[in-house]
Amino acid sequence: MRPVAVGLQAALLLARGRAEGLAMLGTPPDAVAVARRSFWAVAFCLPAFVCLHLLDQRSAGAAASSARGFAADLLGFAIGWLAFALLSHQVAVALGRGVHWPRFITLWNWCNVVQYVILVVAALPALLGLPDLIGQTAWLVALGWALWLEWFMTGLALSIPAPMAAALVLLDVGIGLLVAGLTG
Repeated sequence: MRPVAVGLQAALLLARGRAEGLAMLGTPPDAVAVARRSFWAVAFCLPAFVCLHLLDQRSAGAAASSARGFAADLLGFAIGWLAFALLSHQVAVALGRGVHWPRFITLWNWCNVVQYVILVVAALPALLGLPDLIGQTAWLVALGWALWLEWFMTGLALSIPAPMAAALVLLDVGIGLLVAGLTG
């Protein structure tokens, strides 16, 4: 459980704009093994993903989603996660930052947990029946924060300039939109 605690603590520090979150990981000799273990973050994100899926179904006015639709979304969740991990590795190598990729993907995985929690919290106003303006504002702030966190963490973890970090965030968003379009 120690790698989980360290990963989540690092992500929480980064979510508050504190670069020392990066230093918490250090550069262990087994960085690749640490990166592999960080994919346990998927299991931590899964409940939030299910919650957001159900809230989306509810807000769309749809009856309970079909098992096939949920399975497609779940498959898309997994494919999107793995696709970004694979593509980001290729991009990091192409940028000459391949040595930093294990640290990057470790932080990316754990920051996803924070991002999912932020998005679930932002969905609460709609669930509680608060006015649309409050719910939409909360969602916009949460989405902006989640994108900022990924951008901030990417630049730090890969030691790349802000525009390159933004391009990687756009790659992640693009993969998510593509997968959502295919499964939705």
